[in-house]
Amino acid sequence: MSFKKNKYKVVKKAIPKEVAEFGFKYMQLCAESDYFLSKNGFTIENNFLIGNFKDKQVPGSYAKYADRFMETLLLDSIPLMEKHTKLTVVPTYSYTRLYKTGNILERHKDRPSCEISTTLNLGGDPWPIFLSPKENVGIPDGKKITFTSEAKGIKINLEPGDMLIYSGCELEHWREPFEGNICSQVFLHYNNADGPFKRTNLYDRRPILGIPKTKT
Repeated sequence: MSFKKNKYKVVKKAIPKEVAEFGFKYMQLCAESDYFLSKNGFTIENNFLIGNFKDKQVPGSYAKYADRFMETLLLDSIPLMEKHTKLTVVPTYSYTRLYKTGNILERHKDRPSCEISTTLNLGGDPWPIFLSPKENVGIPDGKKITFTSEAKGIKINLEPGDMLIYSGCELEHWREPFEGNICSQVFLHYNNADGPFKRTNLYDRRPILGIPKTKT
C-alpha cells in the first residue's frame, strides 16, 4: 500500500512488543501516581511533567503532551516514517493517552503540526480507529458537522506495537465509544520537510523536544 496514494498506511510491529508493553505499563504508572498527587493536595497544575485528566478532545482520559519517553520514540521513529512515507520528515510533538471505558474520539482533522501522524498501539484492550478516505463528506450545520451515512470510514485494528501512519490534516479520523477497560495509544506527529509547514511548526514551535508548549 502506498502512503502517497492512499494517505495512510499500517505498519505491523513498528516497535518491538516489549517496548510497547513497557510504554503501556509506564502510562498506567503515570496515571496512577498523577491521580494520587492531584487528590492529595500536591500542586501539579503548572508542572508539565505531570499528565492531566482534563483532555478536551477525549474527556475523562489521561493525557500527556511531550512526555520524554514518548518524545524519544518520536525521534527514534523518524527512519521508519521516512521509509514508509517516502518523505523526509521533521518531528513536531508527541501526545499520549490512557483511555477508559466509554471514551470516544470525535471525528476530526488535525492542525498543521499533525500533517503526517501516527497512532501507535501501546497496549490494553482493542480499540479500532476509523479513517474516512473521502473529503467534504460532511454537511455543514452551523459550527457543527453532521456526517452522512455513506461516510462510515475504514476500520483499522492495531495490535500492541503496530502503527497507523496517516495524513492527519487531510483524512478525518475517529474512534467509536470504547467498550474495553483500558487502552493506551501514543500519537507521534511530523511535518514534511519539503512541505509548507516545516519552518513554522518544527518541534510544534518549541525550541527543543521534551519541554512544554510555549505561546508564540
